[in-house]
Amino acid sequence: MIDLHSHILPAIDDGSSSVEESIAMAKQAVGDGIRTVVATPHTLNGVYYNPLDKVINHVANLCEILQENRIELNLCPGSEVHICVGLAKKILSGEVATINNNGQYALIEFPVQAIPSGSKNELFQLKLKGITPIIAHPERNMVFQHQLELLYDLVAMGSIVQVTAMSITGELGAEAMESAHKLLDLRLAHIIATDSHSPENRPPVLSQAVEVAAEILGNIKEAEEMVTIRPDAILTGKPVNLPERKHPRKKKWFSTIFS
Repeated sequence: MIDLHSHILPAIDDGSSSVEESIAMAKQAVGDGIRTVVATPHTLNGVYYNPLDKVINHVANLCEILQENRIELNLCPGSEVHICVGLAKKILSGEVATINNNGQYALIEFPVQAIPSGSKNELFQLKLKGITPIIAHPERNMVFQHQLELLYDLVAMGSIVQVTAMSITGELGAEAMESAHKLLDLRLAHIIATDSHSPENRPPVLSQAVEVAAEILGNIKEAEEMVTIRPDAILTGKPVNLPERKHPRKKKWFSTIFS
């Protein structure tokens, strides 16, 4: 399996706090059947700033440590970038790391309680520049939870959706679980990732979520594609085949939220 969203790099954001924790997380990932992890530290969120060159250096250092400890885990660079003004320019200038540094896919984080004005345009500008946005854990965003139409529009525009494994299994709360299950059922969730932060509270485990997703989708193959075929295409910069999405039941909402 491939984990596209992980905070495994030590002492770089709110994820792993030490090399020892990173080693423990790597061992857990391998034990769960994960063979590739994309290190996606937070950046441009007002707290952490992790530009491309810094991420690449930290990935190289951790790769060397994993080799010394004979841990067979492939580690790739990336970032979890907060939605902001001028995002496309920041990515193209090398300020922000894309997934596996291939310039094709970028993991985008929204605030938990809001969708900033102009977000849709920022994602549209990414698409115009040939960069596909991957929306990180929208099931944990309070606006998306209650207005799935907004997320549907972003997917229709070309965005990809990543849901967190622990949201699917219910370990991040009932609301996140309900939202994640709805996204799976509507085929608005395309990638399952761990968003791991530590060996204890937020471990790098995918297998349990894949089992639950398979039950919801009624198809184990489709669930497995969310941690194998699709993330592999993203790593290699190839197009991702997405399932035909169902339209969520319409609710009254103001389209100006994206204006």
